[in-house]
Amino acid sequence: MNYFLKANKNLLTYSLIILFVIPIFGFNFFISFIGNILLLLFLIPLLLLVLVFIGFNSYKSKINTCSNCGAISLGLSETCMSCGTDLKHISKNNQLDKKPSESTIEVKAEEVK
Repeated sequence: MNYFLKANKNLLTYSLIILFVIPIFGFNFFISFIGNILLLLFLIPLLLLVLVFIGFNSYKSKINTCSNCGAISLGLSETCMSCGTDLKHISKNNQLDKKPSESTIEVKAEEVK
């Protein structure tokens, strides 16, 4: 019997906790406690996803694209760092928001020898 208690110490501990907690607080308390823990486990990642989404949209709204050279800046400066064009007059419709089918790409063909 002594060997059984040493080998199954965790099982005995959890069994005693359950046998004392359920009669004192009730089975309803135990079920609601487990339910609240599971609810927190699902809501915390959801809250983190919402915070990441808000941060990404905030970061995306600060990005400016130079209309002259096409350089991308974070919107902290008033002039383009590449060509010096004034960035104040850039419309909020950045090139990042355009659909790829609306953009025109010029390609020059060269003969490879």
